Amino acid sequence: MTKTAGIRKAVLIDRPNRFLGRVRLDGQVTEAFIPNPGRMLELMIPGNEVFLRENKASHRKTDYDMIGLEYNGVLVSIDSNLPNRFIKRLLRSYELPFFKDYDSVIPEPRAFEGRFDFKLTSTKGASFIEVKSCTLVEEGRAIFPDSPTTRGARHLRHLAAALKENQVKRSAIIFVIQRPDAKVFSPNDNTDPKFGDALRFAHANGVEVFPLVTQVVDWDLKLVRQIPYELEHFISKP
Repeated sequence: MTKTAGIRKAVLIDRPNRFLGRVRLDGQVTEAFIPNPGRMLELMIPGNEVFLRENKASHRKTDYDMIGLEYNGVLVSIDSNLPNRFIKRLLRSYELPFFKDYDSVIPEPRAFEGRFDFKLTSTKGASFIEVKSCTLVEEGRAIFPDSPTTRGARHLRHLAAALKENQVKRSAIIFVIQRPDAKVFSPNDNTDPKFGDALRFAHANGVEVFPLVTQVVDWDLKLVRQIPYELEHFISKP
C-alpha cells in the first residue's frame, strides 16, 4: 500500500480537544484523531481544508488520522511523529550533511533517567540527537514551540549536561519544519520563554542547532534545505 492510499480531503469544523477534530467528509460530520498536541491555532481554523488518512484499527475510537492541511496555499504536515521517522531514515542513509562520521544509529537511547531520540556511535565519539516537530511559521520565520513544553526544555538541559560530563562528543537538536515556506528559525519566547532560555543556554554550552525545512511529498517529508537560526528573544504575534 502506498503512503497516499486512503488519503481523503475534508473540511475542518472544530477541534473539541487537542487530539480530536470534527470534520465534514463527503457531506457527513465525522471525527479524526490529530497526531499533534500543539495548539496550532493559526492552522486549526474552521473551514480550512484538511487531509485525512483512513485508519480503521479495531482499538481506535476514530476511523481517520488528520495528517495535514493547506494554509494560504502551503501544504503543511501536522503529524508530530513523522519528523522522527524522517530523521531516522536520513541518518541510516547518511544523508544529513552535518552528521557523516558514525558507525551506527541507536533510536531512543537511555540517558539521565529518560531517553533522547537518537544516539550515533563512532570510534571518535558518540552523539546525542533530539528531534522536534515545527509547524508554526510567521512571515517566513519558523518558531517553536507553539505551546509550552517542559519536556523540551529538559531535553536541552540534558543535551548540554551530556557534553559537560563527556558522555558524548556532540549533542544536537534538530527542528524539522514540516512546511517549505520558512527562511529562518527562532524560539517562541512569547509562548514558552523557559524553552527559549534553555535553547540559548544549551547553544552557549556546545549544543548544535539544526533547523531543517521540508516539503510534503506523497505524505512523506523531503529535505529542502537547512536554514539559519536567530536565538535572541523573539516575540511572536499574539
